[in-house]
Amino acid sequence: MSNPTQTPEITADVPVAEVAEPKKANERPKYGPQRGPGPMGHGQGTGEKAVNFVPSLKRLLGHLRPELPWIITVLVMVIVSTTLMSVGPAVLGQATNIIYDAVVVNKVGIDFTALSNTVLLALGLYVAAGLLSWTSGLIINSIVQRSVYRLRAQVSDKLGRLPLRYFDGQPRGELLSRVTNDVDNISQSLQQTLAQILTNLFTLITVVIMMFYVSWVLALVALITIPIVMMLAMAIGKRSQKLFAKTWKATGELNGQIEEAYTGHELVTVFGRRREIGEQFRAKNEELFAAAFGAQFISGIIMPVMFFVGNLNYVVIAVVGGLMVTGGTLTIGAVQAFIQYSRMFTQPITSLASMANLLQSGVASAERVFEVLDATEETEDADGVLGTVLGRVEFDNIAFSYTPDKPLITDLSLVAEPGSTVAIVGPTGAGKTTLVNLILRFYEVQSGRITLDGVDITSIPRRALRGKIGMVLQDTWLFGGSIRDNIAYGRQDATEDEILAAAKATYVDRFVHSLPDGYDTVINEEASNLSAGEKQLITIARAFLADPAILILDEATSSVDTRTEVLVQQAMKKLRTDRTSFVIAHRLSTIRDADTILVMENGAIVEQGSHDELLATEGAYYRLYQAQFAAALVDDDAA
Repeated sequence: MSNPTQTPEITADVPVAEVAEPKKANERPKYGPQRGPGPMGHGQGTGEKAVNFVPSLKRLLGHLRPELPWIITVLVMVIVSTTLMSVGPAVLGQATNIIYDAVVVNKVGIDFTALSNTVLLALGLYVAAGLLSWTSGLIINSIVQRSVYRLRAQVSDKLGRLPLRYFDGQPRGELLSRVTNDVDNISQSLQQTLAQILTNLFTLITVVIMMFYVSWVLALVALITIPIVMMLAMAIGKRSQKLFAKTWKATGELNGQIEEAYTGHELVTVFGRRREIGEQFRAKNEELFAAAFGAQFISGIIMPVMFFVGNLNYVVIAVVGGLMVTGGTLTIGAVQAFIQYSRMFTQPITSLASMANLLQSGVASAERVFEVLDATEETEDADGVLGTVLGRVEFDNIAFSYTPDKPLITDLSLVAEPGSTVAIVGPTGAGKTTLVNLILRFYEVQSGRITLDGVDITSIPRRALRGKIGMVLQDTWLFGGSIRDNIAYGRQDATEDEILAAAKATYVDRFVHSLPDGYDTVINEEASNLSAGEKQLITIARAFLADPAILILDEATSSVDTRTEVLVQQAMKKLRTDRTSFVIAHRLSTIRDADTILVMENGAIVEQGSHDELLATEGAYYRLYQAQFAAALVDDDAA
């Protein structure tokens, strides 16, 4: 343990590992988007307004900036490829002229040498263009995957910098949908549209140039369709964009609803709410269906409209071109080439229009991801690492509230001396868990300050601060790994003997040998292969092994049986030796030996003292104690 003659110091070093576990306090009000009515509820999410398309698209493309050299390489390949493709019809038109002039005009034999050379030239152009297009596609695939990889990393890093307040205001399924579904949708949208957009744009440019080269009259006829296409695409796209945004909003809400329903499946079944949950799912599923169907239907109109306009353009060019051939102002080979160009001209426009739904869907998802990246982060952290800690914690006139109009803690002062045990009791919502969360800097006080051994905790790096604190929660948290790994989570350099000693001290060893693989038993995703009490004992062993300077116990034995609780209380007493401990408890019998008992009501300390002192005053603590004692007597009489 810490040397009681030393004082803490902050030094520049590698921060120690965190021990404390984040917790969503039971008495905390929700922050940010509020849940809707009903037992399931959902966050408001995003997408209530249409996506601000152009700025969001620019920002999304900005994530490709590190790939600029490769993008330039792709642009060169695409320009060369589309140029070769665009020259091809003109070369084939020359082949047609060779045949026409020989057979129809001059009535002589065909010059097969000139014809074969021309055809081989056209073939070579198309093969080269195809190879360049295939290579550019591979490079674009790499560009997109690396960019999305960086985006995922940014989102992951951002989540680590967000305060607990943010996660309290976000339904878990909705947030997971943004991090997984929306990022995947961005990847697919970029993958399917980026190469096509580049190819189609440059194809359009080179085709227009070649069209004017062949016949400026027919080129002007073909260009008449551009404003028509633009107006139709804008009108359809504007309407479908709102539906795409609504689609991804509904997807996130549905994910949140499903996650909540199946996480609490046992409670839903016990309380007979399966039918209601099913109805809520069907309603949300129908909302998602309507939005998705509407978005795809409206955006799908673009393709047939473009085909109609393209075919109309084809007919006009065929008629006008035929008249020009009969008038002698244009060769038949030029008309053939121009008809090919008209198809090539319509195809990229149609393709670009058909990709509008993919692009709109991707940008809608991008905006949802950007909202996570733009969320307000925790206040800037200090540098360095915390040195030796005695454990003197002082609250100096602190004030805190979750919402500005509802103060929770006002002008609270408290001193916890090193090695002492401070018990916090009071009704639900009094601010007990909030108080210890302020020590961990999961939330920041609005006024006043909290000091650790005289040092303001805001000047201590969060990681270093939390590395000196161990926390055992009422709501247990275990990850998918072995029991041994879960115990060693707070101290990964622990030896096997230290892990076993912690397990024996907290009575994990009593039940672990009954499991198939002992300490190597793998805890499944929901930890359903362990009882609630067994899970809680493992979290206590984790804190025991971490050997923290400050210990926070939030109803740490609420899920264990009475006999085991007595044994664990003895172990916890040993664990609290020479440590500053904060114990949140509802069962007052478990905190009789605490050095100081704080009674909280409405965010304020209304009484404090030892167990005997508080009973003697016959105040709030006395009433709580009598209420529990009376309830025990009633239970005994009923038995």
